Amino acid sequence: MKKKIIILLFLLTFPSVFYVILTTGKANFIRLNYFGEKKLTADGKDTIHHSIPPFSLINQKGDRITDKDYDGKIYVANYFCAKCNTVVSRKIIAELLRVQEKFAFASESVRLLSLTMKPDADSVPALDAYSKMVHADTKTWSFATGDKKLLYNIAKNGYLLNTLETPDGMADTVQSEKLVLVDKEKHIRGFYDGSNIKEVNNLLDDIKVLIAEYYIKDEIKKDKLEKKKKE
Repeated sequence: MKKKIIILLFLLTFPSVFYVILTTGKANFIRLNYFGEKKLTADGKDTIHHSIPPFSLINQKGDRITDKDYDGKIYVANYFCAKCNTVVSRKIIAELLRVQEKFAFASESVRLLSLTMKPDADSVPALDAYSKMVHADTKTWSFATGDKKLLYNIAKNGYLLNTLETPDGMADTVQSEKLVLVDKEKHIRGFYDGSNIKEVNNLLDDIKVLIAEYYIKDEIKKDKLEKKKKE
């Protein structure tokens, strides 16, 4: 009963999702695109989509966080620099705070992950000070640092962001204002310019659609189980 009430409140709070469900139905609801390379399974029946590779980093509290912490979570990832104070970086952090505020009620399922593009400069104390300065909810928003090679590899081959490379082909820095929407299976479902209000509005709507997608999938599974019980 409690879960049903939460879902009802969600649908009433977010009319766009309610509209999606009413106009498409359980069997034919709107789905977000998948990004990155994809391939078929050996039997050719299923598609394997690009996914974020495993990682192990340190957050602003000095705690180790890994990809496992995001199992079953929808999250928005981006790269940033705590020492940067450009107009663009300030716009992006303001928009991320808007995402945090909009989904504060869904803190168990929607998270934020900001990875530093300057691990040599952004120490754990620097990340902690930054998170406090921007009033981040550290229960749902992690600012992460770690091995430079790993951070850049995840940016390039995981989140599919633009990187600058050294002559030997090593990623040297991340060049992107993009926010990356990742689903519960670690697939990329959208890219958005974090400095553009309209694009972040699209992100907010897409998170709602993604939540609705999972909700409807769960309802379909329940319907199938109920039918089997009656057979």
